[in-house]
Amino acid sequence: MKKILILICISIVLLNANGFIHPLDFKGSKVEKEKVMNFIVKQVKETYSKIGMGDPSTLRMMEKQELSSFKQLTKVQNRQLLDSVITQYCNIGMCNYNTILMMYNEQNKASKEKLNW
Repeated sequence: MKKILILICISIVLLNANGFIHPLDFKGSKVEKEKVMNFIVKQVKETYSKIGMGDPSTLRMMEKQELSSFKQLTKVQNRQLLDSVITQYCNIGMCNYNTILMMYNEQNKASKEKLNW
């Protein structure tokens, strides 16, 4: 367990070097807001331009979705689960707030379910 936590911490430090802001470390300063927006703009442009959808309308729509997801992630309750989801999805190249939010919600929901006959 200790090794897993160390691995998660290292992964998060490396992500921060790429501009990723952990939602639960976000304090809301003007500088942090700029960093989040810069990360989102860059990440959305790279992602959607690769698949031929780099038009302004698509980019603005997806940027707004990413920012909305980030804001929702700042309010989650289970940091350990969020850290795990961030590590898992960022390590496979799906490091965007929308995916992280969606998978956090799914993981959180599944963690409360039990097998029933």
